Amino acid sequence: MRPASSNRTLRASAAVAAVAAVNQLSRALGRGSGTVAGGRAGLAIDPDLLATLAHGHRVALVSGTNGKTTTTRMLAAVLAGPNGTDPVVSNDTGANMPAGHVAALAGGVVGAPVVLEVDEGYLGRVVEATSPEVVLLLNLSRDQLDRISEVRMLVDRWRTALGALPRPAPGRPGTVVVANADDPMVTWAANPAPDVRWVGAGQVWQDDAVGCPACGGRITFEEAGGWECDRCEFARPEVVARLDGDDLVLADGSRHPVEITLPGRFNRANAAMVAVAGAVMIDDERGGVVEALSRVAHVKEVAGRFATVQRSGHDVRLLLAKNPAGWTAIFDLVDEDGPPAPECPPLVLSINARVADGKDTSWLWDVPFERLVGRTVVATGERRLDLAVRLRYAEVAHTVVAAPLDALDHAVRMTEAADQADGHADGVGEAGGAEHPRGADHGSGTGEAGSHGATSGRAVQFLGNYTAFADLRSAL
Repeated sequence: MRPASSNRTLRASAAVAAVAAVNQLSRALGRGSGTVAGGRAGLAIDPDLLATLAHGHRVALVSGTNGKTTTTRMLAAVLAGPNGTDPVVSNDTGANMPAGHVAALAGGVVGAPVVLEVDEGYLGRVVEATSPEVVLLLNLSRDQLDRISEVRMLVDRWRTALGALPRPAPGRPGTVVVANADDPMVTWAANPAPDVRWVGAGQVWQDDAVGCPACGGRITFEEAGGWECDRCEFARPEVVARLDGDDLVLADGSRHPVEITLPGRFNRANAAMVAVAGAVMIDDERGGVVEALSRVAHVKEVAGRFATVQRSGHDVRLLLAKNPAGWTAIFDLVDEDGPPAPECPPLVLSINARVADGKDTSWLWDVPFERLVGRTVVATGERRLDLAVRLRYAEVAHTVVAAPLDALDHAVRMTEAADQADGHADGVGEAGGAEHPRGADHGSGTGEAGSHGATSGRAVQFLGNYTAFADLRSAL
């Protein structure tokens, strides 16, 4: 626990003690990881606790609809120094609301740099409380409409908060906003900020940004990455850096390879944003980009995401996606394994609709599941039937299996059978224990196989939203 400081009030000290005690009790009772309950208790005792704990730290905030946890982990790796051993305070469990921030700070090293993942709906509140040195903004798209509301409402709240940031002055550097210039919604939100570093990080999902937030006109996107409104002057700003293939290109034309272990273009985009933000935090905005990229390269997985585990002698890659933008990006990653075909690694798709996921599953109809035509797909999770209906209308052949572990085992058996037949799994039977809702396809040639002794050369892919992903990790 943090030692008491001379300028901390008795209320704040009592709140910090409550954070530690409640989190310890939560872990002991098996009620959670001890990263939220204590923070709630602390804030109940002292509503200003976050500001008190953030005082004396250099703070960086990371927010956006997709990629927050991974980007936060990358930026923390940058601030951990060349050897990755310098102390950094971060909410690396993904508890990204003020209670989680308080818990992270209460248990952190005094004076260490802080990197906090921030839920989009709380960004303004956390900016005000922590006076950050850097705010890194990734993207904005629809997500959990039953909690966060429409994207435009969120954009307006961000714009108000960022426009209120203090301007740099002698002895007071102010807050640097590092923002994705390829997202018109982020651009509109960040425009009023006094000091913005624009990065061309790309935008795989554009459907929530076709209307101009400035005048109501239409945003037109160019293949080369630019965009502009067809009515007013709102357009993509000039960037200090842009991602070009596997390179980060700076404004001076210099190119720097983005060599990371994490897969997918979206993670290279996250690394590009981190390189610019990290350079600000390590006080070297030119050489710091290169140094930041070298430190990011050591991040191999984030809270189990992108990890490969073994199940019955076969590789299983764990992927998380929570909304249309995230699923679209993950489909891009899956396509890197090869074009859709029956011999491609099976996909297990798992959907829940709990509070952490958002209880409204209408977003499934915005996900381009049509891209999975020709692949082997297994639908599971608490809302598997909703998913099955969506797959049916996307004309994606699939099998429905109730329990996620059973679904995963079924996919492993399919993989083994295909491997034994040199990549062809034709003419085998129905999945044991599978459900077949009216209107859902019953599979595209799936079935039982023998023992699972040898490791397959092909990885089964598991794609789940928040709680579906967490449940499977716990079960494994």
